[in-house]
Amino acid sequence: MHSFAWWPTVIVLGVATFTDLRSRRIPNWLVLPFFAVGVAVSAWLHGWHGLGHSLGGAGLGLLLYGILFFMGGMGAGDVKLCAAIGAWIGPAQLIYALVFTGLVGGLMALAWAVWGGFLGELFQHAGDLAFGSKDDRGEAVLSNPRRRKMPYAPAIAIGTLISFFAH
Repeated sequence: MHSFAWWPTVIVLGVATFTDLRSRRIPNWLVLPFFAVGVAVSAWLHGWHGLGHSLGGAGLGLLLYGILFFMGGMGAGDVKLCAAIGAWIGPAQLIYALVFTGLVGGLMALAWAVWGGFLGELFQHAGDLAFGSKDDRGEAVLSNPRRRKMPYAPAIAIGTLISFFAH
Protein backbone atom coordinates (compact mmCIF):
# COMPACT_ATOMS: atom_id res chain seq x y z
CA MET A 1 0.00 0.00 0.00
CA HIS A 2 2.90 2.34 0.61
CA SER A 3 3.65 2.88 -3.08
CA PHE A 4 0.02 3.81 -3.75
CA ALA A 5 -0.18 5.99 -0.64
CA TRP A 6 3.03 8.01 -1.05
CA TRP A 7 2.13 10.53 -3.77
CA PRO A 8 -1.48 11.23 -2.80
CA THR A 9 -0.36 11.67 0.80
CA VAL A 10 2.48 14.03 -0.15
CA ILE A 11 0.15 16.14 -2.29
CA VAL A 12 -2.62 16.37 0.33
CA LEU A 13 -0.15 17.11 3.13
CA GLY A 14 1.42 19.88 1.03
CA VAL A 15 -1.95 21.53 0.37
CA ALA A 16 -3.08 21.04 3.99
CA THR A 17 0.14 22.60 5.29
CA PHE A 18 -0.22 25.57 2.95
CA THR A 19 -3.86 26.23 3.87
CA ASP A 20 -3.24 25.71 7.59
CA LEU A 21 -0.33 28.14 7.60
CA ARG A 22 -2.28 30.68 5.56
CA SER A 23 -5.72 30.50 7.17
CA ARG A 24 -5.43 28.17 10.21
CA ARG A 25 -7.91 25.83 8.51
CA ILE A 26 -7.69 22.47 6.77
CA PRO A 27 -10.58 22.38 4.30
CA ASN A 28 -13.11 19.56 4.08
CA TRP A 29 -12.90 19.63 0.28
CA LEU A 30 -9.34 18.36 0.70
CA VAL A 31 -9.56 15.76 3.47
CA LEU A 32 -12.96 14.16 2.86
CA PRO A 33 -12.23 13.01 -0.73
CA PHE A 34 -8.74 11.95 0.39
CA PHE A 35 -10.37 9.81 3.09
CA ALA A 36 -12.93 8.28 0.70
CA VAL A 37 -10.35 7.46 -1.96
CA GLY A 38 -8.03 5.95 0.66
CA VAL A 39 -10.77 3.59 1.83
CA ALA A 40 -11.74 2.75 -1.76
CA VAL A 41 -8.16 2.08 -2.89
CA SER A 42 -7.46 -0.12 0.14
CA ALA A 43 -10.63 -2.13 -0.49
CA TRP A 44 -9.91 -2.40 -4.22
CA LEU A 45 -6.32 -3.56 -3.74
CA HIS A 46 -6.81 -5.87 -0.75
CA GLY A 47 -10.52 -6.67 -0.53
CA TRP A 48 -12.19 -6.93 2.86
CA HIS A 49 -8.85 -7.06 4.64
CA GLY A 50 -7.86 -3.77 3.01
CA LEU A 51 -11.17 -2.20 3.93
CA GLY A 52 -10.74 -3.23 7.57
CA HIS A 53 -7.13 -2.03 7.55
CA SER A 54 -8.15 1.33 6.15
CA LEU A 55 -11.06 1.83 8.53
CA GLY A 56 -8.89 0.73 11.45
CA GLY A 57 -6.31 3.41 10.60
CA ALA A 58 -9.00 6.05 10.19
CA GLY A 59 -10.65 5.03 13.45
CA LEU A 60 -7.37 5.16 15.36
CA GLY A 61 -6.63 8.64 14.03
CA LEU A 62 -10.13 9.82 14.80
CA LEU A 63 -10.00 8.40 18.32
CA LEU A 64 -6.60 9.76 19.34
CA TYR A 65 -6.87 13.19 17.75
CA GLY A 66 -10.56 13.36 18.67
CA ILE A 67 -9.60 13.18 22.34
CA LEU A 68 -7.22 16.10 21.83
CA PHE A 69 -9.94 17.99 19.96
CA PHE A 70 -12.44 17.58 22.80
CA MET A 71 -9.79 18.73 25.28
CA GLY A 72 -9.38 21.91 23.22
CA GLY A 73 -5.85 21.22 22.02
CA MET A 74 -6.53 20.29 18.40
CA GLY A 75 -8.66 21.63 15.57
CA ALA A 76 -11.31 19.58 13.78
CA GLY A 77 -9.38 19.86 10.51
CA ASP A 78 -6.37 18.23 12.14
CA VAL A 79 -8.58 15.37 13.36
CA LYS A 80 -10.10 14.80 9.92
CA LEU A 81 -6.68 14.99 8.26
CA CYS A 82 -5.28 12.40 10.66
CA ALA A 83 -8.25 10.09 10.07
CA ALA A 84 -7.82 10.43 6.30
CA ILE A 85 -4.12 9.66 6.56
CA GLY A 86 -4.99 6.61 8.65
CA ALA A 87 -7.34 5.46 5.86
CA TRP A 88 -4.38 5.44 3.47
CA ILE A 89 -1.60 4.06 5.65
CA GLY A 90 -3.43 1.87 8.19
CA PRO A 91 -3.13 1.66 11.96
CA ALA A 92 0.41 0.23 12.24
CA GLN A 93 2.08 2.97 10.24
CA LEU A 94 -0.25 5.59 11.72
CA ILE A 95 1.15 4.83 15.17
CA TYR A 96 4.62 5.67 13.86
CA ALA A 97 3.25 8.79 12.17
CA LEU A 98 1.56 9.97 15.37
CA VAL A 99 4.69 9.44 17.46
CA PHE A 100 6.82 11.40 14.98
CA THR A 101 4.10 14.03 14.65
CA GLY A 102 4.02 14.47 18.43
CA LEU A 103 7.79 14.89 18.58
CA VAL A 104 7.86 17.36 15.69
CA GLY A 105 4.80 19.19 17.02
CA GLY A 106 6.35 19.52 20.47
CA LEU A 107 9.52 21.02 19.04
CA MET A 108 7.50 23.34 16.84
CA ALA A 109 5.35 24.46 19.81
CA LEU A 110 8.43 25.26 21.88
CA ALA A 111 9.97 27.22 19.01
CA TRP A 112 6.63 29.00 18.40
CA ALA A 113 6.36 29.96 22.08
CA VAL A 114 9.97 31.14 22.35
CA TRP A 115 9.67 33.17 19.16
CA GLY A 116 6.30 34.63 20.26
CA GLY A 117 7.50 35.38 23.80
CA PHE A 118 4.86 33.30 25.60
CA LEU A 119 6.81 30.23 26.71
CA GLY A 120 5.76 30.61 30.37
CA GLU A 121 2.09 30.91 29.44
CA LEU A 122 2.36 27.84 27.23
CA PHE A 123 3.67 25.77 30.12
CA GLN A 124 1.04 27.18 32.49
CA HIS A 125 -1.84 26.23 30.17
CA ALA A 126 -0.36 22.79 29.51
CA GLY A 127 0.05 22.29 33.26
CA ASP A 128 -3.51 23.46 33.90
CA LEU A 129 -4.79 20.90 31.42
CA ALA A 130 -2.57 18.08 32.67
CA PHE A 131 -3.29 18.66 36.36
CA GLY A 132 -6.99 19.42 36.11
CA SER A 133 -7.11 23.19 36.58
CA LYS A 134 -10.21 24.78 35.12
CA ASP A 135 -10.85 27.84 33.01
CA ASP A 136 -13.53 30.48 33.79
CA ARG A 137 -16.33 28.20 32.55
CA GLY A 138 -15.12 25.24 34.65
CA GLU A 139 -13.74 23.31 31.66
CA ALA A 140 -10.22 21.95 31.32
CA VAL A 141 -9.07 23.30 27.95
CA LEU A 142 -5.97 24.59 26.23
CA SER A 143 -7.25 28.16 26.22
CA ASN A 144 -4.87 30.10 24.04
CA PRO A 145 -6.22 33.00 22.01
CA ARG A 146 -6.54 32.35 18.26
CA ARG A 147 -3.33 34.23 17.54
CA ARG A 148 -1.42 31.74 19.66
CA LYS A 149 -2.83 28.58 18.14
CA MET A 150 -0.14 26.88 16.17
CA PRO A 151 -1.01 25.44 12.78
CA TYR A 152 -0.48 21.71 13.28
CA ALA A 153 -0.64 20.46 9.67
CA PRO A 154 3.12 21.04 9.19
CA ALA A 155 3.84 18.74 12.15
CA ILE A 156 1.38 16.15 10.84
CA ALA A 157 3.01 16.36 7.42
CA ILE A 158 6.55 15.94 8.69
CA GLY A 159 5.62 13.15 11.10
CA THR A 160 3.67 11.25 8.44
CA LEU A 161 6.40 11.55 5.84
CA ILE A 162 9.02 10.33 8.32
CA SER A 163 6.77 7.34 9.06
CA PHE A 164 7.07 6.21 5.43
CA PHE A 165 10.79 5.73 5.97
CA ALA A 166 10.56 4.32 9.50
CA HIS A 167 7.89 1.69 8.88
